[in-house]
Amino acid sequence: MKIGEIFRDRARVFSAEVFPPKRDGNLEALYRAIEELKALDPSYISVTYGAGGSTRDMTYEIALKLIRTGVTPLVHLTCVGHSRDELRELLDKLRDTGVENILALRGDPPRGETVFTPASDGFRYASELVSFIRKEGYSFSLGVAGYPSKHPEAPSLAADLDRLKAKVEAGAEFIVTQLFFDNAEYFRLVEGLHQRGVHVPVQPGIWLITDVRQIERICSLSGVQFPKDLHAKLERARDDKNAMGEIGVEFAARQCAELLHNGAPGIHFYAMNKSAPALRVRADLAVMGLAH
Repeated sequence: MKIGEIFRDRARVFSAEVFPPKRDGNLEALYRAIEELKALDPSYISVTYGAGGSTRDMTYEIALKLIRTGVTPLVHLTCVGHSRDELRELLDKLRDTGVENILALRGDPPRGETVFTPASDGFRYASELVSFIRKEGYSFSLGVAGYPSKHPEAPSLAADLDRLKAKVEAGAEFIVTQLFFDNAEYFRLVEGLHQRGVHVPVQPGIWLITDVRQIERICSLSGVQFPKDLHAKLERARDDKNAMGEIGVEFAARQCAELLHNGAPGIHFYAMNKSAPALRVRADLAVMGLAH
């Protein structure tokens, strides 16, 4: 099913993200996590994409597995390292696999590089990738990424919002945000889009904290502000994984509840191939009457 239609049909869309293991990694562990995540009754599960072919074949395999088990996949596709002809080949393969939904991304520079350089005859911006897919006549439902805290390379929040508007004008049907911890940033993003005449669904992406070291590193790389009080709690539990997970679930449940109470069209869980935290948060939301 196409995700653009899902957002039109459902008041709240719940979904999760998984990633392929490293080359020659253990797919069976991932498939177990996917089976467990199906208890979320997810509208879709997104599958990240290894640029340069590092996990590309596994991405197709995972997408096919999702389709066969009755779950709608959202496959990431980036501009990194791809010419237009290569993108056509990838898009053809995705279409022939039965994939109907793509999250179109610029992608990060390859490891060891700090500046994004487009491939020969490739694209510099996600908006160009979206436009290309539309002009080539593919019928995928297209999503794009939004940055409540501002993309780290954007000169200003206003400029970042203008770039996000350009992605939608090029043909994106929905937006999935990167992680954030301050809900005011999400509502500021939505309001900024509304002021620009953009009214597509903006699904908040929620990180489920299980490891303080991991989230410290991610926030440092992404420029996301990590709440000081939450960090202090996690620091005190640094050597207790169970306590850390409890803190993460409690914070995420409160964050999701506020978002849903105030009109967010669902929640996208950054599950990191783990099912338990997402299931716990969804159960907490069900108690509050916010799970459907």
